[in-house]
Amino acid sequence: MITSVSNPQVKHLQQLAKKAKVRNEEGVFLAEGIKMFREAPKDKIQNVYISKSLYEEKGQAFLDGMEAQVLDDRVFASVSDTKTPQGILCVIRQFRYCMEDILKKDKPLLLALENLQDPGNVGTILRTAEGAGADAVLLSRGCVDMYNPKTIRSTMGSVYRVPFVYTDDLERMLTFLKERGIHIYAAHLKGRRYYDEEDYRCGCAFLIGNEGNGLSERVSACADTLIRIPMEGRVESLNAAVSASILVYEAFRQRLRQ
Repeated sequence: MITSVSNPQVKHLQQLAKKAKVRNEEGVFLAEGIKMFREAPKDKIQNVYISKSLYEEKGQAFLDGMEAQVLDDRVFASVSDTKTPQGILCVIRQFRYCMEDILKKDKPLLLALENLQDPGNVGTILRTAEGAGADAVLLSRGCVDMYNPKTIRSTMGSVYRVPFVYTDDLERMLTFLKERGIHIYAAHLKGRRYYDEEDYRCGCAFLIGNEGNGLSERVSACADTLIRIPMEGRVESLNAAVSASILVYEAFRQRLRQ
């Protein structure tokens, strides 16, 4: 059992939690909590760490055949990203996806995010994408790191199942999608039609912009169609994750009726 916060393994876990550079160099990320442990693909789990109290409560059977390093509760708290740790933490190998493989699916449904900065928004969008049957999430390089522990926690396990791809040039990627028959939609104040007046049963992608600034003009110009989400009162825009949910679930509703 590890009983010191000065232990090299503990220091390493702290670095993985704080620094994207370290995560990317090693090709791993951290996933914390019982749900995240149980849903993680076993072939992707590199290491498991469990608190002394959880191990004593649940026993070896809880680990479902996995080997784990036991940490003193105080030590586990030092590597946890939550105020009330559940007592289990995994080091998991990162996922690699190829957009060409994603586009092999019939009439793909995609979400494309430009420079989203809130980990909770990005994680929630990935979770919503799974619920609405979206095929992938595309992110500009300016978006928050998907492997940020807060983003991972917000996905509630969807990070294990929904493909996502970062691109250094979002405009170029959108052109690539359009050349392959993907219709690009952007929720925009200048949209002439409401979002539920369009047909999303073809291959399509929804553009979602930065929380404070929305979509840039250059990315908006890549859209085939600008659409509006109706709003009353003095509200000018919706939360990025809320907007993404409204749009992708409308596509899901339409596709259920095919």
